[in-house]
Amino acid sequence: MTSVLRQATAADIAAICVVRYAVRENTLRPGIIGDEDIRREIEETGRGWVVEVDGRLVAFAIGNATNANLWALFVEPDAERRGHGRRLHDVMVEWLWSCGLQRLWLETGADTRARGFYTALGWQQVGTAARGQVRLELEAPQPIRSSTTPGCTIR
Repeated sequence: MTSVLRQATAADIAAICVVRYAVRENTLRPGIIGDEDIRREIEETGRGWVVEVDGRLVAFAIGNATNANLWALFVEPDAERRGHGRRLHDVMVEWLWSCGLQRLWLETGADTRARGFYTALGWQQVGTAARGQVRLELEAPQPIRSSTTPGCTIR
């Protein structure tokens, strides 16, 4: 099997939706997030990445650089436990740090494997959110000097 991690493009949106609606936890009813929402997140306010295995998209992550949010990180059930989530997490967080952000945040289900995944990577619960979600935050490993770091380009 050939696994490729690359930056997401608008051409990936349909496959991103397939993965998003296939997950077993943190499920989302189709139509809540539209194609335009995803396009905006990967082209205007942040960046996205995908993992393809043998040419098929099996996982994706999207980080928002304007509000320091990990907007999404999902792996289709048949591709879980192969390191795709960790690879996506690490490249997304590194890019967000390159934007000069000092603290990142996300929301996930309180009793989910996702919560365990993030806490194992150093995320700390800082509160609760709506609909049984918890808010987790991750602080930059060292002070970031500038938000004009060359690596932080949206496109």
